[in-house]
Amino acid sequence: MLTLSGKPPGRRHSSPRAEPMAAYDKNEVHFSGREFLSETSPEQSAGTVGAPLPRREGAGRVALVGFGTVGRAVARILCQRSDGLLQLTHICNRNVERKKQPWVPGDVIWTEDFHTILRSDAEIIVELIGGLTPAEEFVQSALKAGKSVVTANKQLIARYGLELLQLARENGCQLEFGASVAGGVPVLPALRAGLSGDRLHGIAGILNGTCNYILSRIQTAGIPFSQALEEAQAKGYAEADASEDLDGGDARAKLAILALAGLGVRVAPPDIRARTIRAVDAVDFAYAGELGCTIRQISRAEMKAANLLAEVGPSLVPASSPFGRVQQNLNLVMTSGAYGGEVAFSGAGAGGDPTAVAVVSDLMFVVQNLWCRPRLRRALPALSPKVSCDFETPWYLRFWVKDQPGIIARLAAILSSHQLNIDAVLQKPGFEKLALPFVITLEPCPDWQLHPALEKMSALEFCVKPCLCLPILR
Repeated sequence: MLTLSGKPPGRRHSSPRAEPMAAYDKNEVHFSGREFLSETSPEQSAGTVGAPLPRREGAGRVALVGFGTVGRAVARILCQRSDGLLQLTHICNRNVERKKQPWVPGDVIWTEDFHTILRSDAEIIVELIGGLTPAEEFVQSALKAGKSVVTANKQLIARYGLELLQLARENGCQLEFGASVAGGVPVLPALRAGLSGDRLHGIAGILNGTCNYILSRIQTAGIPFSQALEEAQAKGYAEADASEDLDGGDARAKLAILALAGLGVRVAPPDIRARTIRAVDAVDFAYAGELGCTIRQISRAEMKAANLLAEVGPSLVPASSPFGRVQQNLNLVMTSGAYGGEVAFSGAGAGGDPTAVAVVSDLMFVVQNLWCRPRLRRALPALSPKVSCDFETPWYLRFWVKDQPGIIARLAAILSSHQLNIDAVLQKPGFEKLALPFVITLEPCPDWQLHPALEKMSALEFCVKPCLCLPILR
């Protein structure tokens, strides 16, 4: 029996993959690791949930696991479809009696027991519970049972996507995860189909709507980071603990999926450097504006020979660029190909309805393949390159200092000793001498060359805050 924690009842779980519940879409339901799915026998289950639904001719039978905001939106779309291509047969969730909705057809089977789903004649299981536990075990069990799976679980796919795709291949079924990155933007299906003829060498994007909303508000309203975060939380764009968003964990999991799907390389999310947006201040937008730029959290991955350059963090981008024009909680993904050049995808990255559209689109793709029984998807390459954050770019350095003579000279001496060239010095008037912000921009240099100099400069006695270092992306 599978439990809500993914552990068999009555014995200790010792799998080396057991991990704490990972953050998931803020609108989604979480199954508690302390509660069990119904421990009903097959005979009891058959007696309580009713006989299988009569099959609609040609309809793909769908079981939904997870009935939070996205799950409800998926169910509503399936129930309102009139084309007969998809049939919702089961909904699995904890406390199902409290979850039942009058608009769900009466013949849909509600259950708390995942084994009911595995024993059913549902052909496709939609996993929307999020996190790693018990989602990984649920998805593995479904694929081993020969049932195709559609998921929006970015943490699961970022960590175990390659293994799960291979498991699906071995069992003659499909795994689709188009909603796991930029839910309302069809970038993963485009990588699979529309751009498969190109040879992509780079992917960059605004992948986290929470960060983009906060940075947009600091830019337009001139408010502190803390106030922008409070606004995002009040509007439901940010969790009470938004660390996964603010510190780049969410975006780098999505970037790992894009690297796998678009660049054909496998990278573990922790191997991608993530920089926080917490240190970005309204004054940084003022200085960025003087450079014709604004600030966004940018996720980028680029193949350089046999190495993968990858990073997530706040960056200066031209205000007139596609990235600079993205406002509020929208997402943007841009690919760079050897033949097709740059292609951009933009839209709502999260929320119940946009993500549900992506899930149902994946369901349509799966059911069409069920009809024609095509050749199995080829195995994805298992290339695991060396991962580095050593991009070579111009740099924006913002200092807060206690004003005194000789500050620029001492900073310039340190930069010169590391073979770093100053491009410009910017200082706005009107600040207190005890906390004076100014900016130095540097000519292009690699990441590794800059950071030893930063450590020395941040340790100088006149610095009242650590130096904020942001790449300038042109």
